[in-house]
Amino acid sequence: MSEERSSSPNGQAQKEDKQGRSWIGRLAHVLNVDPKDRDELVNVLRDAESKNIIDVDALAMIEGVMQVTEMQVRDVMLPRSQMVVLERDMSLQEVLPLVVDAAHSRYPVVGDNRDEVIGILLAKDLLPYFQLGSEDKFNLRDILRAPTYIPESKRLNILLKEFRASRNHMAIVVDEYGGVAGMITIEDVLEQIVGEIEDEHDYEDDIYIMEHTAEKATVKAITPIEDFNKHFSTKFSSDEFDTIGGLITNSLGHLPKRGETANMGGYDFTVLRADSRRVHLLEVKTYVEVEQLATIDQTDDA
Repeated sequence: MSEERSSSPNGQAQKEDKQGRSWIGRLAHVLNVDPKDRDELVNVLRDAESKNIIDVDALAMIEGVMQVTEMQVRDVMLPRSQMVVLERDMSLQEVLPLVVDAAHSRYPVVGDNRDEVIGILLAKDLLPYFQLGSEDKFNLRDILRAPTYIPESKRLNILLKEFRASRNHMAIVVDEYGGVAGMITIEDVLEQIVGEIEDEHDYEDDIYIMEHTAEKATVKAITPIEDFNKHFSTKFSSDEFDTIGGLITNSLGHLPKRGETANMGGYDFTVLRADSRRVHLLEVKTYVEVEQLATIDQTDDA
């Protein structure tokens, strides 16, 4: 009887209580708090987790949902330089080794250069050509799907809605000049909510640093300090901390929130993604220190 009652249309105990309050309302009532903005709501949720009203995984996902509404495509996209692409005139014998090696389900197909994405190949569309005698009929252009283009500035929550509505799982990201800046998949968006989605084909776990320009890069917080030093020619100490995320957390003196910035070693570190437990993703930009600017001004005056 209890199972039937909880699953019936009239028994919405999991969604609303007798006073018609949502789960957020019930949570605030339990904690005797009326959150007035997003930061207060996050604090309420973290307090609820500490009191075992919700578990840590639920808290992390709720925070992920809230962060997705603020993040943009440029924050999580795969840069153009790291895209695995196919060329439109490739034969089946040329396509197969690339598809097998990368083990993805979708591939952008380009024309004369990477700014000309003419379509998307779904790996499953290659299956009919494995029939005996079908190889001669292969023409890559005949099986391409139309590409979807989106701007770098699109919000992730809006993109997720579009992915669901169109049943499309990949989009090509373009910059303000119309050039290809990178690509993004529905998995990239979902990972901001539920954390890393690993499968047997994830061979890029060792890629910690994704360069966007000479002055800006996206860096995983778990990047070993030694690897960061090698890539950026910095000299951060790894005596106390192993990862760049740990170093930034120590510099700020608390567990960072999204949007917080630290300045170290000639770089600006901005937290792109974090939850109640740890930092996940950082944006790294070079900056010119005030002393250097003063020196340049003095040189110009001379």
